[in-house]
Amino acid sequence: MAKITAICISEKRGTQKKFVDSAILVENYGIDKDAHAGNWHRQVSFLDEEIIDDFNKKGADVTPGAFGENIIVSGLDVLHLPVGTYIEIGDAVLEITQHGKECHDHCQIYYKMGECIMPRSGVFTRVIKGGNIKVADEVKAKIRENKPFTAAVITLSDKGFKGEREDLSGPAIMKRLKEEGYEIAEYILIPDNPELLKKSLMRLADQRDVDLILTTGGTGCAPRDITPEVTKSIFDKEIPGISEAIRAESLKFTPHAMLSRGVSGIRNKSIIINLPGSPKACLESMEVFLKPIVHAIKLVHGLDGECARKDN
Repeated sequence: MAKITAICISEKRGTQKKFVDSAILVENYGIDKDAHAGNWHRQVSFLDEEIIDDFNKKGADVTPGAFGENIIVSGLDVLHLPVGTYIEIGDAVLEITQHGKECHDHCQIYYKMGECIMPRSGVFTRVIKGGNIKVADEVKAKIRENKPFTAAVITLSDKGFKGEREDLSGPAIMKRLKEEGYEIAEYILIPDNPELLKKSLMRLADQRDVDLILTTGGTGCAPRDITPEVTKSIFDKEIPGISEAIRAESLKFTPHAMLSRGVSGIRNKSIIINLPGSPKACLESMEVFLKPIVHAIKLVHGLDGECARKDN
């Protein structure tokens, strides 16, 4: 039987979490009185006790909470459960939203051991249904049936990021995706910064396992239009036909479509497509691929015929 072996919280960020016997999970917030709770996708973190034990055998000598984890479990390989899996603890339900995370500042454990297991082995969740939890509670994993495809939208705009211009394209894309049945995993507004875009794309594809990632902006010929170059640099495979079809359709509306340099491709199991910067052009482009992209997503996931995921 899988069970909780430790619960850890901290009231301030940047401080080590302390062991507690029980806690309250709050819907769409996290653990009551924990500093990392809030309206975001990493509300409650998990670590596998077996992974911690293996690390301690190397001489780490860590105690619960040392990695900033909230819940330690035994008997359940949480790291290899897919994003979207429900974790049930009594009446409470959490959904896995991300595997691993970027380590911004190396901790004392890293400097002692030369590595830290949280960035590669941590599992992050959001609270779907609240409830009381305690050490020794049984933990169950439930794969969601008919789970909708997930999507993320990244808007690149220097002025939008500074608040000097309202982003109309990102919300328009999300609205259209929701109409097609997609679950929006994230919306990100960043400046035309190569490093920020690269990190965002890699995190969404590698840690959040988003099915479809759409970018808007930065595909033209201006000096700071860097979206295609950055996007192409992280592909495992390119799908040139998507962007070719978008440009061909857009040429029916404006000759400037030939100046768009957007690219499309696959990283991990995510399909990434660059869209133009204007809301009108984004929506026109989406109509080109929204139907056939469902087949592509299934192929990327190794699915065919009858599928456990919801068709869009």
